[in-house]
Parts: sequence; structure tokens; C-alpha cells
Amino acid sequence: MQLSIVIVNYNVKYYLLQCLQSVKKAIEGIETEVFVVDNASTDDSVKMLEEKFSWVNIISNTENVGFSCANNQAIKLAQGKFILLLNPDTIVEEDTFKRCINFMEQTQDAGALGVKMINGEGEFLPESKRALPIPAVAFYKIFGLSRLFPNSKRFGTYHLKYLDNNQIQSVEVLSGAFMFLRKELLDKIGLLDETFFMYGEDIDLSYRIIKANYKNYYLPETKIIHYKGESTKKSSVNYVIVFYKAMQIFVKKHFTDKKPFLLSWVYTFAIWLRASFAIGKRVLTSSLMPFLDAICIYGGMLGLTFFWRDQVLRFKYPESDLRNHFPDFYFYLVIPCYIIIWIASIAINKGYYKPYSTIKTNRGIILGTIVILLVYALLPETTRFSRAVILFGAVWTVLVMNAVRYLLYSLNVKGFQYANSGKRRVFIIGSLPETERVSMIAQAGTPKPVVIYSMEDMISCEIILFLKENSINELIFCAKDNTFSSIISHFEDLRGLSVSLKIAPENEQTIIGSRNIQTPTPTTIP
Repeated sequence: MQLSIVIVNYNVKYYLLQCLQSVKKAIEGIETEVFVVDNASTDDSVKMLEEKFSWVNIISNTENVGFSCANNQAIKLAQGKFILLLNPDTIVEEDTFKRCINFMEQTQDAGALGVKMINGEGEFLPESKRALPIPAVAFYKIFGLSRLFPNSKRFGTYHLKYLDNNQIQSVEVLSGAFMFLRKELLDKIGLLDETFFMYGEDIDLSYRIIKANYKNYYLPETKIIHYKGESTKKSSVNYVIVFYKAMQIFVKKHFTDKKPFLLSWVYTFAIWLRASFAIGKRVLTSSLMPFLDAICIYGGMLGLTFFWRDQVLRFKYPESDLRNHFPDFYFYLVIPCYIIIWIASIAINKGYYKPYSTIKTNRGIILGTIVILLVYALLPETTRFSRAVILFGAVWTVLVMNAVRYLLYSLNVKGFQYANSGKRRVFIIGSLPETERVSMIAQAGTPKPVVIYSMEDMISCEIILFLKENSINELIFCAKDNTFSSIISHFEDLRGLSVSLKIAPENEQTIIGSRNIQTPTPTTIP
């Protein structure tokens, strides 16, 4: 047996399905066994495996035993000369395994091998090659110096960004998302350390490989897509705590002779410091759009108020003193109350959920305006200042909010996702029968898209030109008509565009993207 592939799955059924479709093509001509260890998924992953992938060896756990333990379950049964640890949210090229086997056969000091990884937007993933988190390197990462000076050989060591992403390199740490290993070496140094429930086990294994006088290599001659487990966001507090606790375990295990108490204290402090930063970042990020809305609304309400007082009312009551018609508290209390009601109503209608929706935003403004008018009607006569200003303010709020969102979208602001409900334009690349089939799935989305399809394969420069000329914001590749190698290359070439890149697996009623899965009954993956 040449190769044993081990995949640990937890509630990512559709990503796993696509992964196995790519694996099936990549193992052609290679004597291979594939293990999928399911950690008590609740999304019918095991049922899907049994129905669609009879050639896969399934290990179904009744509880989530963690990443390391699950991998070890399969490795103990594996017969391959090489072991590949592979994440379920990945896609491999048709020749990925052949290239890896050839490299390992020709490079006798290679204990493990990693490849170039890109995410679902085509961007290079820096964890494709990393350095050991020795105290100095970990310090630079924990306190943000690696982010400030990413290309510095001193401060940017953790992700080795100063090394060429397209050259074969000997590196210290490989990612557990794709880790190609010699079985005989695992028999010598031991399996994954089950002390690490999730994260850190790949760092530990990489370090033990180096200590055994082998090298870890980064091979960019083949690429994979790694969607990076959408269920665990790097901005989440849980991720920060779990990740840094894993680093703490690593330091305690391998650097006990270097002031362990002090290092343990530093890492514990770093965990809560970074957790605090994560909480603060999440609060700040989620508050930015409401805060920007509030500023724009307030500025418009001020202008409307002054215009109404100095132009409309002055024309109606030329002899009256109108300076006190809108008292000071109207500006620092009443208008802010209007704004709070509008923003709260938008939030209740999920108008601040990404991607930002025009329908949800406008619906929130309308409902907020109704609430304001109802409260206005109940107020004493002396506190009813102008119903017209409220109505014109609502119109202004609709205009300015939609204008701001469209502007941010047009400027390609990073992290801004705008669901322009009236302009969902989908381009499908595949044969005519397949594009028509995929079009039916895409039509199940809300809102229904304008679908344009191509009967022929296109090179990336032609696709980019076509996307811009036709204002395409969603691009779907039919896996039946496009090789995974070409799809991955297109993803990398199209990175940075304001286009959602998706794949339609062969013979499946799904369309898979970086942040969501679309089926005839739309399903969103968290």
C-alpha cells in the first residue's frame, strides 16, 4: 500500500463530499486507502458517506474525541508507506498525491511534506509554512510584532513571510490541514499527541520530526484549497483561547528546562490579553457600521431641521421668532432617540448581518419610522416638533444608508459584503447541460439571480474581463467539466476581485462557497 489518507470530519458534510470527490480523482493509479473518522457529527455525514462513498473506510465515533485522537484511530489501522492527514474542507489537484510521493521518494531526509494552500477566495494561506513557536517567535506573534513587520526575518518569523511562496523550502512547521508523512517515521517518533484536543498537534509533530533528524518541506508545486473550517473563526474568542492554550502546552512540553514557570505565566497572560483584544475587536467591528450610520443620519437630520426652521417655517411665519422652535435638547436628545430607534429596528431585522442586505436595511428603517411616529403621536403637544422632519429624515436615512453600503462595496473595502438584492448576477462555467442543471440550484437562492453561462472553458484573463464587463458578482465552476487543478488555479488568479467564488460538485444538488452551501433548500454553514 503506497498511501493512507486520514480525514477527520465534524459537521462539514458538504465540504467533506467535495473533498472526497477531489481525492477520488487524485488517487487514480495509486494504491490507496482512505479513512474518514467522524467525531459524532449531527449533520448526517456518516449517512452520506455510506450512501455515496462505499470505497471509504468509516470510523464513526459516538463523541467528539478531538483531532489528534481521531487521526490516531485511523493511523493505527493504516497500511500505507505514506500517511496523509487531510482536512475535510479541502480540495486537492488531480496530481497532488503523485507529486508528493515523487518528492518524498527522491528526498530521503524529508520526514513530512506540506503544500501551497489557498483559501476560498484564492488568497495564499500563510500557515502553509511556519516556524516553531519558540519563546521569542511566540512573543512576537502574541504581541502583534509579526503582524506589524511581516517581512522581517526577526519579527515575521512565525509565518516565514520573507520566504518565497513559490519555492520549495525546508521549514519548521507544517499545517495539519495537509501533512504528508512517512509511516516508518511515525512508528519511530510516535503518533499525534492527544494532549492537544485541537490546534498545536501539528506544531508538536513537526518539532518531533526535526528532533528525529528529518526535515519538513514546503512544496508549492501543487496547490490545494483550504476553506479553513468556517465553524471556527480566527476572530472568535474561543479560537484565541484554544489556540494559545495549545501553544502553552507545547512550551511546557518542549521547553521545561527554560524557566517553565515564567513562560507558563507569560502564555497565560497572553491568552487572556489576546482574548480581550478579540472581544474588543469583535465589538468594534460590529459597531463600525451602526456608528457610521448614526453619524450620517445625525448630519442629515441637522441639515433638515435647520432647513425646515429657516426656510419652510420662516416662509410660513415670517414675523415669528423661530429660534427656539427646536430647543437645544431636541439636538442632543430627540434626534439621537430617533437614530437609536432606526438603528435598533435595522438590527432587529438583521440589517447588520453580513452580507448587508438592502431589503433588510430598508425594512428596518420603515418599521423604525412607524415606531417613531407612534411615539410622536403620544407625546404632549409641546414636545411634538415636526412630523415632516421625521418623514424627510426617514427618506434621508434610506438614501444615505444604501449609498454608504454601495460606496463601500464599490471601493472593495476588505471584509465588507454587500448583498445587492436586485443585482445578483451569476456566471457559470461548464458545458451547456451542466450549467443548466447548476442554474436550477442557483435559482433556489434568495434573491433569484440573473444567470449567464459559458459552454467553453476560459482562461483567467478572459474571465476577469467578462466579470467586469457584465458586473458579475458570483462565479460558479462546474466540477464535472473543469478539473480541480484548473479550478484551483482560477481561484488563485481571481483573488482580490469582488466576486464570490463557488464550485458545483458533480452529480450533487449543492453549490459550495467559502461561507455558505446552497442547495434547493438553502443551507448556511456557520
